Amino acid sequence: MQPGTIIENTNLKGGYYRIRFFHPDIAATAVGGQFVHVKINNLEAHLLRRPFSIHNTDKNDNSVTVVYKVVGEGTLAMSQLKAGDSCDLLGPLGVGYTQIADDTIPVFVAGGYGSAAMYLTAKNAKQKGVLMLGARTEADVILNDAYEALGYDSRIATNDGSLGKKGFVTELLDDVLKDYAGKKLMFCACGPHPMLIALSKLLQDKKLAGEISLDSWMCCGVGSCFGCVVKVNADNEQHWRYARSCKDGPVFNVNDIYVGE
Repeated sequence: MQPGTIIENTNLKGGYYRIRFFHPDIAATAVGGQFVHVKINNLEAHLLRRPFSIHNTDKNDNSVTVVYKVVGEGTLAMSQLKAGDSCDLLGPLGVGYTQIADDTIPVFVAGGYGSAAMYLTAKNAKQKGVLMLGARTEADVILNDAYEALGYDSRIATNDGSLGKKGFVTELLDDVLKDYAGKKLMFCACGPHPMLIALSKLLQDKKLAGEISLDSWMCCGVGSCFGCVVKVNADNEQHWRYARSCKDGPVFNVNDIYVGE
């Protein structure tokens, strides 16, 4: 736990921002899917830290990058920080995505800025596969160009049809499976909870390999408070148990995700 000095804090589009911290320890050890717990400067009246997925790291300049959306007082204060300011960072925390095997084609399924949490894993994968990106509208589509620059096949769905296919991101799955038939695929997903549950059910039914990031509201970030629990499969009467998103996850094997009866 040490301060991270802000290198830059820039607006991506609309309410979406990208902030880069100088933090050698986190930059050296973080893997895709992990997060940092941030104590935002100039927000002393709020005791709780804010969890943010690690978007990218660079060991050359010791930077840690986070992509966030302004949705409340905390992220608004964060958007006003300047280069040279600092925030206290705790991390890297949580369980990240498994490194993609060299013989496997990765398929990243993102809802909204869930694409940010998977970029580091996508960057480090030997083979470049597919990005399935869903959003409410074109204004919420971000980072598809960053994946395309890595060599990914970017496919987009928006609820209102303003960009790509009209509908939910899960509706892109059948075409991806058809186009990559016979290939060894590994799905990684991050996004809104309903989307992740729907995708998990599809992957379970089709017996496809995958890992799902079940982010939840986090208080402590280290597994002590049990405020961020999610349901996972269990061999008991209920067929599920609670797991801590911050400590046992946020990334879980798709076969562990409880999708209901």
